[in-house]
Amino acid sequence: MEAVTSSGQASPRLVAVGDSTGRDPACLLPGAIGVDDTDTPGDMLDALALAPFVAGIQPYANTARLGEVRPGTSLLPPGATVLRRAVEPDRDSCLAAGDGWTVRVVRWHGGGAEVSVTAVAEDVARTVLALATRDAAVERPADDGAVSMGFWYRSARGPHRACRQIAAMPWASIRASYHPAAAAALDELMTVTPDTVHGRLVLLHGAPGTGKTTALRTLAREWRTWCQADCVLDPEVLFSDPGYLTDIAIGYDLDGDNHPSWRLLLLEDCDELIRGHANQSVGQALARLLNLTDGMLGQGRQVLVAITTNEDLRQLHPAVVRPGRCLAHIEIGPLPALQASTLLGQPLAGPVTLAELNAIRSGHTPAGLPESSTGLYL
Repeated sequence: MEAVTSSGQASPRLVAVGDSTGRDPACLLPGAIGVDDTDTPGDMLDALALAPFVAGIQPYANTARLGEVRPGTSLLPPGATVLRRAVEPDRDSCLAAGDGWTVRVVRWHGGGAEVSVTAVAEDVARTVLALATRDAAVERPADDGAVSMGFWYRSARGPHRACRQIAAMPWASIRASYHPAAAAALDELMTVTPDTVHGRLVLLHGAPGTGKTTALRTLAREWRTWCQADCVLDPEVLFSDPGYLTDIAIGYDLDGDNHPSWRLLLLEDCDELIRGHANQSVGQALARLLNLTDGMLGQGRQVLVAITTNEDLRQLHPAVVRPGRCLAHIEIGPLPALQASTLLGQPLAGPVTLAELNAIRSGHTPAGLPESSTGLYL
């Protein structure tokens, strides 16, 4: 079998040459394989997909990851014969084969997919993979108001990353919604480039509802040309499990030459992790965090860590905020009454958070908010 490109055609096609195994991969498995009640049909499908590669029948393998797949895309190349399908709570798996190649497709219910091809020749593996994934990835305009965000979590199968497009406003359009001191500090952070990175930790602290998460979404948008943002959904697990941390910090790289070379890990509401007084287990997690930002673990990896916390800066562990470690540590406080009144178009009695301001805009007065009266804020 060989891969050829026909004149006048926009895509390569496959032409069979020579002999092909044409067999179900199950016949290539070793005589004994360990299976217990924790294994699933998807696990067995994975083993079947590897059988031709392990046996040397198809000694070449290529894999592609897709962050978001177009609806209705099969991710199977032309001429594929489906051998197995497995539908599970977290993923759908498919094993298919053609003349001299086998393809395994895993589609995660949380978003994204992985396509792996084994084949009798290297160019065949590349061509089959290209045909399977051609036009499958969702492509969005650069300025459509969304940014690509990865979401990490540890499942029963180990670390997993799902990708989603999330809404994010340009910094210029939301700057007025922040306290002047915070806005000035965020101005500098938003304009950071790979050449001006001088610390690996971004720390946003302040009361709930002041807009820390909104700022991080916008930061991901402003940095998207050079830095991929990944949100860790279980940071308490990440820094308590060295294997999970290693997989994220060292063992994962986005495929392709066009992806950003830097990554920003977003950790929200990590109050206990970076608090000044920590017990032994939390202290070990903090040590791993600091090791990721400027220790041995972070060496050679272009990884930044952004943390939000409701803790006062004075309550944070001194090692977290020591000079040289933080790219930025910014307090995001409530909006002064005059600024909030200007944004709202009506007078307010006192400072309000961004969340409270948005609630008032929608016609809901948050509990405990002072009643306003004309001129009271002057």
